[in-house]
Amino acid sequence: MKTTPEHNRRMAEMTFASVYPHYITKVERKGRTQAELHQVIEWLTGFTSQDIENLIDEKVTFKVFFQKARLNPNAHLIKGVICGYRIEDIDNPLTQKVRYLDKLVDELAKGRKMEKILRSAS
Repeated sequence: MKTTPEHNRRMAEMTFASVYPHYITKVERKGRTQAELHQVIEWLTGFTSQDIENLIDEKVTFKVFFQKARLNPNAHLIKGVICGYRIEDIDNPLTQKVRYLDKLVDELAKGRKMEKILRSAS
């Protein structure tokens, strides 16, 4: 799917720290925990809870966030629609990675089983 250059630029320049509180609110409102959120982020990126806190303190952009990440080799298994975009069809690699994270957070908030979210029960 074609995303606009402006959309891709906004994704790259957005800070992880600005979005993270929304992730917390979303999952906790649905009865999930910060520890579960961190488990999902660690699966996708390789970041530990301490790494996540450091990245928040550093106010890194999503561009830097994903440059530092070790993307899970099964990330390509994350499919579906998020914010009106079909993830597997997004043509900008960084925007696609941001949407991978958004999709995992959505699945966690919707009560999906962790082994399904982490694509371990394929």
